[in-house]
Amino acid sequence: MTEIIDGDAVAASLREELAESIEELADAGVQPGLATVLMSDDPASETYVSMKRGDCREVGIEDFHRDVDSGADTEELMAVVAELNERADVHGVLVQTPLPDQVDSERALRSVTPLKDVDGFHPENVGRLVRGDPRYRPCTPHGVQKLLDAAGVETEGADAVVVGRSNLVGKPLANLLLRKAPDGNATVTVCHSRTDDLAEKTRGADIVVAAAGVPELIDGSMLAEGATVIDVGYNHVDGEAVGDVAFESARETAGAITPVPGGVGPMTRAMLLCNTVKAASIQSGTDVSLP
Repeated sequence: MTEIIDGDAVAASLREELAESIEELADAGVQPGLATVLMSDDPASETYVSMKRGDCREVGIEDFHRDVDSGADTEELMAVVAELNERADVHGVLVQTPLPDQVDSERALRSVTPLKDVDGFHPENVGRLVRGDPRYRPCTPHGVQKLLDAAGVETEGADAVVVGRSNLVGKPLANLLLRKAPDGNATVTVCHSRTDDLAEKTRGADIVVAAAGVPELIDGSMLAEGATVIDVGYNHVDGEAVGDVAFESARETAGAITPVPGGVGPMTRAMLLCNTVKAASIQSGTDVSLP
């Protein structure tokens, strides 16, 4: 029987654990604060930010928010970020992407001070991740690790294939799975659009993470019997949300698999909360236990 890895349930459990960490901070007179910055009229972005703000209120993280006119320039956005960087009660700053075309996105995202970069996008934090000493693990890759752990998947010595080489998921996840740590120590292959015979690579893997942004790219014929499949993809096809994995086909072969929706998505938001609590701990000099 294939295990369906329930991201909603794992995320809910993590939020409960985080509430205990937040109580520890409260005992030291610290309340974690997360600022979200929205510079878009896109309904999906507005929904994502609204959900993140709701998550904060649920666990006791103070919710700060800034709207920036979608027609503004890079300098105006950076001025908002600079103000949040200076606030002692704001421990994490998240600039919702994508940003409008007229904005220099790289420059804007790098303007978030590294200690408050709870997305893990700043070059300093990326560098720390690559050298094996992450300050904040990027939310989606860290969420994937938590799902593997919740499913009882042993990464040490495992062959893992990550399909996708983005800076948001593929590259950081590969580095995390390679890391000399209990949730790492895997042998990792990164595949992408130029990979010859993708199926040959995925069929040799104990763990397959699909993060290519291509609907139903991977089906059951491309998997080893009993493989663990984590589907990061979220695509709209004919009005329905589908992943990068053909779920019904893959579940016939996989030992464990995440659904879309209800798999990786909830974990991304949960790990943002975790990074915010960690940021508050670092910035206040208060040691707390983290899930």
